Parts: sequence; structure tokens; C-alpha cells
Amino acid sequence: MGKAIAGAFIAGLFMKIFIFDFMIAEGDSMSPAIRSGTILLVNRLQYGFRVPLQDRYLLRWADPKPGDVVVFRTPLGDTAVKRIGALTSSGDFIVLGDNSRLSLDSRSYGPVHPAGIIGKVLGIR
Repeated sequence: MGKAIAGAFIAGLFMKIFIFDFMIAEGDSMSPAIRSGTILLVNRLQYGFRVPLQDRYLLRWADPKPGDVVVFRTPLGDTAVKRIGALTSSGDFIVLGDNSRLSLDSRSYGPVHPAGIIGKVLGIR
């Protein structure tokens, strides 16, 4: 019984770190699509395999596309949820909140490096 519980815990931890994660949105920068308190399902493998606890990819197989809603680390070090607006000439991404009046996004802190993108939002509940 103890081995089964430990195995389930390890499997769950592995999935959370490498494959899928659940996050709770804070703030209204993405409303009306995503309101504060909304639970988000994030696919951590959408764009590649990230090194845990670091802002870099070991393998990348895709890039975010305009319109994708992503979770990422801002240049200020915070975790945020925004929509990809465009790819810049430097290879970085412009991210924008749906609610431009309340959104702290690329208009405030500039483009986001691809390595800072944690994953794509797949589901909203």
C-alpha cells in the first residue's frame, strides 16, 4: 500500500513538473476570457521540453503562434498569463492582455524571450 501511494505521488509530481500543470489566474488583465480565480490547465510540453526550475529548453519543437494564450515568466520575474500578439525581429514575443486597460504586458516591460514561456493554456474552468 505504501509503495502504491509513493508511486502515485511520484507520478503526479513528474506530470506536474514536466507535462501538465494547473494554475489559478490572478487579476483581470485577461478578462473577459479569463477572470481572476479561474483554474487553467497548462500544457508544459506544447513548445518543447524545459529544464525544471530553469528558464531554458532542453529540446524545442514548436513556437507559440499569435493568438496562443501562454503562461510565462515576465522580464520582472513574475508568472503571467497573456495572449501572444506577435514575434519580433529578435525572436522574442510580444504578449498582450485581453483587457488592455488593466494589463501589465509587453507594452510595459517589452518582449518576452521564448525560454521564459512555461506552456500553453489548454483549458479554462
